[in-house]
Amino acid sequence: MTEDIFGRIVTLRKGGVRLALATIIARKGATPRKDNAKMLVDETGARYGTIGGGTVEDEVFRESLHSIQSGSSKIISFDLTGKDTDENGLVCGGHMEVYVEPIIPDPILYILGAGNVCKSLASIARFAGFRVTIVDDRGRYVNAERFPDADTFYVVDNWKDTLGKIDLNDNSYVFISTREHKIDALCLEYALRHETRYIGMLGSLKKVELLKEYLAAQGMEPEAFRRVSIPVGFDIGAETPEEIAVSITVELIAARKNRNVALIRDAVRNLGA
Repeated sequence: MTEDIFGRIVTLRKGGVRLALATIIARKGATPRKDNAKMLVDETGARYGTIGGGTVEDEVFRESLHSIQSGSSKIISFDLTGKDTDENGLVCGGHMEVYVEPIIPDPILYILGAGNVCKSLASIARFAGFRVTIVDDRGRYVNAERFPDADTFYVVDNWKDTLGKIDLNDNSYVFISTREHKIDALCLEYALRHETRYIGMLGSLKKVELLKEYLAAQGMEPEAFRRVSIPVGFDIGAETPEEIAVSITVELIAARKNRNVALIRDAVRNLGA
């Protein structure tokens, strides 16, 4: 039975799984496949479908995993006359090109809070390609009227219970700016216990020290705090909620592109010094 590659893509992508699709796009002479065969690879290393097997497929598999991590596409050319293969390879006598492309789920930004910066960030981040989820305990704020660009809403009754329903992963981005420091601390602890792509918080240097003390009391190592952008946003002199939201969105994009956000923050800060 032929593997339903496209159906599997839809299912896995909805589940937040990162993928890479390899497709034979050109053939000349004798090759292991005569059609535009496809192979799907997910971030765990599972393969679906085949482009012919052998060392060629193994190399495409490795490039697919790299594509998932880098987010970049690549065309791989193979000479199957024997020049590019060893004794275990495919020596068919032809040439083949394979296009490897990443299939990454839309990044999800969880905005924990519903203040003015949160409101501006929801709109700007959505424009930049993020799906947006709003989480707050003030029901009058958590709605499409205040956040017309948000996709999902959580009205909090109990913060611990609500946070437990949010499945954070490597495709998750978290911005924390609730109405109370103790809630901020609770949200930060939850985010740090997951492999999120990005965590940002509004806060002063004094708040940083208080949060470090809180996390230490919860048994977390001080190194964990290095994952947090606080004060959040690149230092571009932002003052208004809209300007601050722009500076945060720049960080979100940098994290999505696998840039070192902390390193860029330091460089920007040094330029302004």
